[in-house]
Amino acid sequence: MGFVTGTPQCTEFAIAQDIATTLASGQETGPHGEVALRVVPIVGNGGTRSILDVLTLAGADVAIAPVILVDRLREAKTFGDISDKLAYIASLHVEEFHLLARPEIASLTDLAGKRVNLGEDGSAGAVLGREVLNRLGVKISESNLGPDAALEGMRKGDISAALLVSGKPVSFLAWAGQAKGIHFLPIPYSNELLQQNYLPSTLRHEDYPDLIGVNAAVDTIAIKSALFAYNWPPRSERFRLLELFVQTLFTRFPEFLGDAHHPKWREVNLAALLPGWQRFRPAERWLQQQSGGEAALRKAFGRFLEGKPTANPPDREELFRDFLRWRERNPDK
Repeated sequence: MGFVTGTPQCTEFAIAQDIATTLASGQETGPHGEVALRVVPIVGNGGTRSILDVLTLAGADVAIAPVILVDRLREAKTFGDISDKLAYIASLHVEEFHLLARPEIASLTDLAGKRVNLGEDGSAGAVLGREVLNRLGVKISESNLGPDAALEGMRKGDISAALLVSGKPVSFLAWAGQAKGIHFLPIPYSNELLQQNYLPSTLRHEDYPDLIGVNAAVDTIAIKSALFAYNWPPRSERFRLLELFVQTLFTRFPEFLGDAHHPKWREVNLAALLPGWQRFRPAERWLQQQSGGEAALRKAFGRFLEGKPTANPPDREELFRDFLRWRERNPDK
């Protein structure tokens, strides 16, 4: 099964590797070492190209991608009507904005007119980093290099700053701490335009001990990611393969919560809903068997609205989506 992810330097690739290696163990093998399910990570860019790969590339079944990007691809119909072509398996972790800068850059305003690397064209960093800086009124000279080339450019002084959008901690960024004076720039969440689409987050010393001092922290923003799948026709060979993947991943999910795996796994709630998207049917059935899934939540929402005047069904559906967004921002409520 093909698993499209971001560049090898990003956390999302590490998550895919976690899945591939963990699911490869504990399976019965055939006479020549064959296993029933093999997950093969496929390098993407963690953005629009990853979704395009799932839609068009033979053997590419699933991808980790930012929800905001996939929503926009659907709304703009960049790849046509993808509403029924894609389904989500699970909402995953948040991906933080890591904005690294050279010693002479003390704030976002210092980046005006400077060369800033936002990541490969079409990546989350390139698409959303451009949007964020524009909304903050920071005009830059954009470059679109990979992570390795961007850090080398910063060391040489050719690039003033570089953005990487990925789940913290990103192990690759440990190398950045070896370059004297390289540091994180804060990205303020106070801008109302950012609050519409982004989440607040913080980078801490325990995340990056070589880049952030003890008891220090750097405020930044983040976005939600999810595991999207090509919505294969039921009873097709790829559908059955994806169904086996879902059942195996969900059943063995507790194994990913240990210290041997990336800490981002501890943010994942398999039952969390993704408003506006249909869940892959075998994933929804598995969750319903465990805890009632979305059907149970909708039933509870219906009881909540009993006795309350509601408008027509479309308004009720929009209210339900608002309810889901509120639950996502208030998980302890």
